[in-house]
Parts: sequence; structure tokens; C-alpha cells
Amino acid sequence: MSSVPATALDKEELRRTIAEVIDVKPAEVGDERRFVEDLGVDSLMALEVAVVLEKRYRVKLRQADLKHLLCLRMVFDLMRDKLGQGQP
Repeated sequence: MSSVPATALDKEELRRTIAEVIDVKPAEVGDERRFVEDLGVDSLMALEVAVVLEKRYRVKLRQADLKHLLCLRMVFDLMRDKLGQGQP
């Protein structure tokens, strides 16, 4: 998987990346669908998502960050902040 420059953050690409890691169809990863409760993500899968995001987007996710990543919208918001893109 190649690294993506900060300017390339795209919610659909992020959705596909997460779906690939947790082995579901991208359509199942809705903006507000909760990873644990709705998609059955366990702690090992969540850690794998974090590692893939760190490598792909060249960011460092702290333990505190991970506790708040409950759905795609929250992941997108955090990644946007980490990449310095702020609000659209």
C-alpha cells in the first residue's frame, strides 16, 4: 500500500481502507455505523486499522486517539486534524 500525501485525504478512500482491513464491503462502513457494535470489530482488528492508517497517512495515533474512533466520521475527523486539513 503506498503512502498518501496529506492533501489526498478522501472519505471514500478511508472507507475502502477500513473496510479492507476489517474484511467487510465498503458500503457497510457507514459514516455513523459503530465499528464494535455494528460491524463486530474486535480489539485486534481495531489495532490493525490504526497501524494501517499510521502507515498509509504517515501519522502517529496515540492510545487516547484510539479510544474515540468509534465510526468512520470520527476517524475521518481525526485524520483530517492530524494531517492539518481542519474543517472543510
